[in-house]
Amino acid sequence: MDYKQSGVDIDAGNEVVRRIRSLAKGTFTPGVLSEIGSFGGLFSLSAAGMRDPVLVSSADGVGTKLRVAFMTGIHDTVGRDLVNHCVNDILVQGAIPLFFLDYLATGRLDPDVAVQIVEGLSIACRENGCALLGGETAEMPGFYADGEYDVAGFIVGAVDREHLIDGRTVRSGDVLIGLPSSGLHTNGYSLARRIAFDVAGLDVNDVVPELGTTLGDALLRPHRSYLPVIRPLLGTGLVRGMAHITGGGITDNLPRVLPDGRGAVIDRKSWQVPALFQWLQRQGGVPDEDMRRTFNMGVGLIVICGPDAADAVIDVLAGAGERDAVRIGEVQEGAGVRYR
Repeated sequence: MDYKQSGVDIDAGNEVVRRIRSLAKGTFTPGVLSEIGSFGGLFSLSAAGMRDPVLVSSADGVGTKLRVAFMTGIHDTVGRDLVNHCVNDILVQGAIPLFFLDYLATGRLDPDVAVQIVEGLSIACRENGCALLGGETAEMPGFYADGEYDVAGFIVGAVDREHLIDGRTVRSGDVLIGLPSSGLHTNGYSLARRIAFDVAGLDVNDVVPELGTTLGDALLRPHRSYLPVIRPLLGTGLVRGMAHITGGGITDNLPRVLPDGRGAVIDRKSWQVPALFQWLQRQGGVPDEDMRRTFNMGVGLIVICGPDAADAVIDVLAGAGERDAVRIGEVQEGAGVRYR
């Protein structure tokens, strides 16, 4: 009996490392001091070019959206999802990403699938100016079924202390500006899959007329990175807070950046809820409150600013290519989020 007979193929693991080395090196930035394959990744903080840098870190996964990837055989988009989600999580505190690490666990390592995932990671890292510094691939026979895997990401970024965005200066009367999502992003897939595949009885290859595409393509649309359009606002002093709208929707995520004694009122008619969310709600008979606490409902990021700065913020966003940002509500005395 040897290790390969027990289910772990060391040669396959080495083949994956060989094939992904060039993908990872293609993301390297001037701060990277190590090579792929080192025990630890090295990064020089001086490359951030900040006087008083504060490190900001986050970790996340893709959740049950992976089930859709398994069903379609498309695995590169989940890598993009993972990087972009993590980038957004630190972006809302004003941080620019420095480097990213990934963890891939599977029952039986398929080099082609692993390379697809890392291709998605590397594309997103390059787009965000973030180095794919290293990672771990774990082959765990008997723990995951054949053809299944889980993937997680870990990001480190930096922000100059004087430009840290933490919501402390948010006050009543401040304006909430919503930026559109590209779809479900990486949240709500347990409910979405139940509705689409169990209730509606559809397959990933079925075309849904209301969506204008196959169900698989609609559900796998990558999580959007907001860094390109938010970057010009960083350091301007125009932004008092930001919220990444992930699991829990606006209802649970917006209060995370509001000071004690502050709540928010959201105008539900200020933006058009995308067709995918409308279709899911109609097919599943999902109550409005559950929809708002499960999905982003078409708003993936919220920028909070003073009322006198709102027009300037929208102009900066438009100049960076985001022309669909809209005022969706305001901060008020109280607690929690109300909808009108």
